[in-house]
Amino acid sequence: MRPCIPRSSRGTRFLSLFLLLSPAIRLHASQAPLTLVDAVQRGVARAPLIRADRDTIAASRARADRAGRLPDPSMSLGISNYPVTAPDTLRWGADPMTMRTIGITQEIPSEALRTAEQRRADAGVDVAIATRAVTIERTQERVADAWIAVWALGRRRTELIELRAESRLAVQVAKARLKGGDGTATDVLAAEAAALTLENRIDAVDAAREAARAELRRWVGSGANRLAAPPDFARLPQAPAMLETRIDRQVPMDLWRAREGAAAAAFAEARATKHPDWSVGVAYGNRSPGRADMVSLQFSVSLPVFTRHRQDPGIDAADDDWRAVQAEHRDARRAQRAAVAARLAVWRGWTRRIDRDRDQLLPLARDRARTALAAYRGGGSLQPWLEARRDEIASRLSYVDALAARAGQWTALAYLMPAKGELP
Repeated sequence: MRPCIPRSSRGTRFLSLFLLLSPAIRLHASQAPLTLVDAVQRGVARAPLIRADRDTIAASRARADRAGRLPDPSMSLGISNYPVTAPDTLRWGADPMTMRTIGITQEIPSEALRTAEQRRADAGVDVAIATRAVTIERTQERVADAWIAVWALGRRRTELIELRAESRLAVQVAKARLKGGDGTATDVLAAEAAALTLENRIDAVDAAREAARAELRRWVGSGANRLAAPPDFARLPQAPAMLETRIDRQVPMDLWRAREGAAAAAFAEARATKHPDWSVGVAYGNRSPGRADMVSLQFSVSLPVFTRHRQDPGIDAADDDWRAVQAEHRDARRAQRAAVAARLAVWRGWTRRIDRDRDQLLPLARDRARTALAAYRGGGSLQPWLEARRDEIASRLSYVDALAARAGQWTALAYLMPAKGELP
């Protein structure tokens, strides 16, 4: 009969087991292969520049909250009509108009100016937000490029490692033929030199991959040693036709649109300076005992009558700035359209070359090297294998370079549209 274990004891055992296993679980999670998507997300979350842009947005919003509001009122204290000459020099109360005064004045800028000031502050917020989007896009590209660099060097190493067995086999064949009296020492030396050259290439790739991992760790922290399989770089996250037609919705164009809006708001603010400003003031005057106190009320208005030399030059300058930004925006749109079209063309070209190399060129190079080695084992010359082996290595490395180049173009195109979801 099974003993009855109290529930409290079972819970204690489960808790103890969980505490024992949790470090292993965390270790396993930290050692999980790093995908490109995870790397980009972690890089964006850790990027100091993005956090700085977030603070810039908060500052811009704080400035927008105070924009367009009335200025603080001013208070005045003084003495009015105090005699300073004979016969009542410096005698308080000698003159009935002498009084102590206290007053408050409120400046009231024109509604047009306050509205324009608010629009300009709001435009500053838009510029800060668009700038942050550009920073996010550039960070995504740089993290993805760092991930691709590590991945491409790993592919390069794999391609070279696959040739190790054949190099060793060639050395064994050359030694066997020399021992059997059918080979030469020159062939043995040549085969060993080819094997050592391959090892040197592998060592160079290992060193380059460690340097690339250091750059990737700069963005993602730990976890850059193992990478997951790459995404399909032959397919873009967005349809190429959408990238070519929706130029104005791409991140770089959002920044130009925000800059143009800020320039338009600055022009409207400059034009609003032609509207008169107002002020109202009230003062209370306390006279000597026995005399009535007095209250004064005063309104004033500015008179922008010399606009030719004061307001008009500022308006013209703001108008020129706005037109300049518009022209730069149009030029940036053309440049963006050309850049997207060029990157798509290059990306398609790399895809065609990769397909051709994978399906035709690499199998031919592989068969040529194997055939040459088989011929050497049958008594032929070693030189055809050395040449075929050199060409196969070049073909394999060129294929990896093409993969990396296509991935780079993919990165430049994949993050053009604004990021979706919650951002750091």
